[in-house]
Amino acid sequence: MAVLEPRDAGVADACESPSPGPGESVLGRAYRALSVGIVSVVLLIAFEATAVGTAMPVAARELGGVSLYAFAFSGYFTTSLFGMVLAGQWSDRRGPLGALSTGIAAFAAGLVVAGTAQAMWAFIVGRAVQGLGGGLVIVALYVVVGRAYPERLRPAIMAAFAAAWVVPSVVGPLAAGTVTEHLGWRWVFLGMPVLVLLPLALALPQIRRRAGGAVRSTSGDASSSSAGSSSFDRRRIRLALGISFGAGLLQYGAQDLRPVSAVPVVAGLALLLPAARGLLPGGIWRAARGLPSVVLLRGLAAGAFVSAESFVPLMLVTERGLSPTLAGFSLAAGGGTWALGSWLQARARVEPYRERLMTAGMVLVAAAVAATPSVLVHSVPAWTVAVAWGFGCFGMGLVISSTSVLLLQLSAPEEAGANSAALQISDGLSNVLLLAGGGAAFAALGGGSVAHTAAAAGGSSHPAAFAAVFLPMAGVALVGAWVTTRLRATKVEAR
Repeated sequence: MAVLEPRDAGVADACESPSPGPGESVLGRAYRALSVGIVSVVLLIAFEATAVGTAMPVAARELGGVSLYAFAFSGYFTTSLFGMVLAGQWSDRRGPLGALSTGIAAFAAGLVVAGTAQAMWAFIVGRAVQGLGGGLVIVALYVVVGRAYPERLRPAIMAAFAAAWVVPSVVGPLAAGTVTEHLGWRWVFLGMPVLVLLPLALALPQIRRRAGGAVRSTSGDASSSSAGSSSFDRRRIRLALGISFGAGLLQYGAQDLRPVSAVPVVAGLALLLPAARGLLPGGIWRAARGLPSVVLLRGLAAGAFVSAESFVPLMLVTERGLSPTLAGFSLAAGGGTWALGSWLQARARVEPYRERLMTAGMVLVAAAVAATPSVLVHSVPAWTVAVAWGFGCFGMGLVISSTSVLLLQLSAPEEAGANSAALQISDGLSNVLLLAGGGAAFAALGGGSVAHTAAAAGGSSHPAAFAAVFLPMAGVALVGAWVTTRLRATKVEAR
């Protein structure tokens, strides 16, 4: 699943981009259409991701599926794991155009399925189709950046990807809440597919010209020559299927509290663990210094944060009687503070203190997640969540961007693509596992029976169910703070 760059792995027949002039930029004439197109794709995915959390409590309640609430999120992450591996294989061997086009089409189709669902399981299927498309798109976009942009311009386009999440983080929850209240939650999903047409029209011709076709390697070793083959690596595809099916079975069993549910849990672990070992770097399970700890940290940070964030709107709607709009507003400020954290870690002056900043970032995440369920006490103002989440997002901005920087620093050029894929798999797999655990705890303590009517009347449904989600995730974030002390390998280990 390596993302091979032309200067490292030979030259693709039709995808070598010319060197830019001294004043050329990502928005210059040569790159403007491509840059606007691919950033627009990220922008739409960001809008959907930030809007879903706001509409989800209403959708789950109307479809009678609050007990399956976690599936709607982790179903997305489960299929995205397979999509990531498939996109890497597809892009390296046949170019990113096919993976990107198919991913966008699948993402749009999943939105339609979710928006027209009449039952919670149909809704979850739609989210799973979205996840497959999202996994294809995110990896294909990184391959496009590696092939179409010269090295000098890559930091700028990656910064544009990060910036594309800021406006959706602020506007997305508010817009989704307004649409949910006045038009219905279905239009949060059904209103987006048509918006993908403009990015496709702008980006696809440029991708075909600058990044199309397979990469041809000139190194001559077996691994490199296979990258130039049009056939897929069947072993990695089998591992991808194993990790996806295993994650799905594990989550299904975790949501069912009957003794028979132990069967899918055991089967899921039997599939998941060997597949994960084959797709992730060795030593990750013991937090080995260097690259394994960087990949592990990414999973711990993303999994703890996303799992907790998924339950914030539901808690505010059901426990405090907030409208979907106000519940979404509690997460809105996080986009700006996340961007601020990302900007801070990119400053040259803070480079010697990067690991310390990452430790501080994980402590902020842990504190924010632990403070959020304080609003279950009705004397605590509901806006406490917005303040806490702002600090947590600042910490995530410090950590997530830094893991990408460290990954490239610790990777040999010929391993950068495969290691980047491992980073994304760690991110997605952790989301699946922690959402499954959080969802199981939520259901076990009666969370499936929460009712908005009781909360609106001033009653409390099952506050312990929410506490059982947030407090363990804060503990996971603290483990991540310890892992930040193991990100640099010794000289012997590095060799």
